Amino acid sequence: MNILIQGGRVIDPAQQLDQVGDLYICGEQILAFGERPDGFEADEVIDAQGKVVCPGFIDLCAHVREPGFTQKGSIAQETAAAAAGGITTLVTPPTTRPIVDTPAVAELIQDRAAEQGRARVLPMGALTRELGGEQLAPLHALASSGCIAFTNTRAPMASTLVLLRAMEYAATHDLLVVFQAQDASLSVNGCMHEGATSTRLGLNGISEAAETIEVSRCLMLVEQTGVRAHFGQLSCERSVRLIEAARERGLRVSADVAIQNLLLTDESVDGFNADFHLMPPLRGQLDRAGLRQGLVTDTLSAICSDHQPHEAIAKQAPFAATEPGMSNLETFLPLCLQLVEEQLLELPQLIEKLTWGPAKILGLDDGTLEPGSQADICVFDPEETWILEAEQMRSGGQNTPFLGASLKGRVHATLLGGQLVFKR
Repeated sequence: MNILIQGGRVIDPAQQLDQVGDLYICGEQILAFGERPDGFEADEVIDAQGKVVCPGFIDLCAHVREPGFTQKGSIAQETAAAAAGGITTLVTPPTTRPIVDTPAVAELIQDRAAEQGRARVLPMGALTRELGGEQLAPLHALASSGCIAFTNTRAPMASTLVLLRAMEYAATHDLLVVFQAQDASLSVNGCMHEGATSTRLGLNGISEAAETIEVSRCLMLVEQTGVRAHFGQLSCERSVRLIEAARERGLRVSADVAIQNLLLTDESVDGFNADFHLMPPLRGQLDRAGLRQGLVTDTLSAICSDHQPHEAIAKQAPFAATEPGMSNLETFLPLCLQLVEEQLLELPQLIEKLTWGPAKILGLDDGTLEPGSQADICVFDPEETWILEAEQMRSGGQNTPFLGASLKGRVHATLLGGQLVFKR
């Protein structure tokens, strides 16, 4: 099928392209930009005048919940929400039931996503069996089954020796290891950032040291093993400085941040609104400033949604007893565009953090509109304002503090491999 996306502002950071023009798609691939190729006849024309055309977004952390937690969300629901949010690739953690520690589970997730055909889902494999932190999972078999990276999430490792052996094995096979750094003993029973707000509310806090100590430990092992490492969803300013120093020493490390940690602080928890119960927690203003600085200096190479859908009852309890997480796929773009509105980033810089940056971390050839590349494309209006209403949400979880809020920036079309998977 031939598709013409006409008259849009085409932004592709991978090519340093920012220009108004026409984009031509033939089958699954980008055919050309600018002049019409000889003999090209469009089967469908998408009018993109006044809109931005860019590569489809790559989300480095989004829970699709299936298999095992379909009361919270399903692959069908979450990929539909992703398509509506301009996201064409979702990287999902291994925290399903059963855990992604066998090739069968990894293949099941990918097969069901392919059946839906709305977004690509790349599973992360468990670093240890059952995420138990004791025995290594079959990493090579999982990688052969399509696992893009390996993580033990925030589950503790039995010892530093087990972590070292896992990283040595991953380094031998050039596998990407993802850390969601949090020291279990320093964060036990905590439900928000440890600071003045947690003290005033009488809630158990999680100190910055719970993250920074674990980041430091992992970086020392990265230096010893030479493994490719990525630190996901950092929340502390000091963590950013540790990553920056490690990269200056030549370590193969990268890092991302969740959009909510760039916009919100622990002061949002006033009122005990469980939609602000997140993990990692919302930190103080100095940490938020440090994360923003890391984004500007490219120490943080990507922004993710950290999408965690929940059923309504999971948030209907006293704050500390609720389940952490925010449903974030459909609000991802307008929340990110707030960084442009606040003049922290230029629009092409933001798009790089959502496309080319994540692709480089994962070692993918995606995240670009270069001719010959896969036609994963997002068309959005950066100026359109709209109200987020529960009945319009496609995700299985409506646990977001932005319900009823006025948002700016809206996706109008999403293409996955040359197929129009969403059109408003």
